[in-house]
Formats: sequence, C-alpha cells, structure tokens
Amino acid sequence: MYNNRRNQRGGGGKNKFYQRRKICRFCVDNDLEINYKTPKALRQFITERGKIIPRRITGTCAKHQRQLTVAIKQSRQIALLPFVGKPMY
Repeated sequence: MYNNRRNQRGGGGKNKFYQRRKICRFCVDNDLEINYKTPKALRQFITERGKIIPRRITGTCAKHQRQLTVAIKQSRQIALLPFVGKPMY
C-alpha cells in the first residue's frame, strides 16, 4: 500500500528550537516615527531587490507594518525609494 509519511507532522522531535519572540521597535520606542519623508529609516524594511520585508521577519506588529507599507509605497511614488533594487549584472 501507499504510505503517505511525507505529509505527516511531527517525528523525532530532537530538532526543536525556540526562537525568542521579536518585539516591535515602534511600540517600544515612541520617539521613532514612520514617515514617508525619511527614506533612510524605511530602507531597513526593504530588501536590496526592493521588496518589503514581512513582519514575521522584522518583528513589527500588524499596526505598524501597515503604516510601514503605506509609507514605503508613498516614498516610492515620489521617487525617494526605488521600486526595484540595483541590477545584478
């Protein structure tokens, strides 16, 4: 018979590791402001290809991630940030 073990979760259990919960830097420090006019601050949240880094990687909360994406898109529209990163050739 066909044994479908590839789709089963779990197993040995010896490769478990717990990563520390990431905290939102905007919630911790109230002095930090999300503004489309500051491309240096927004550049930390985009890759070298120009993609917006997701919140599960950066650790920002949902509220601030939404504000970040709006600010990055506004900054792209007025050409403070690039839509696409540097060419790789």
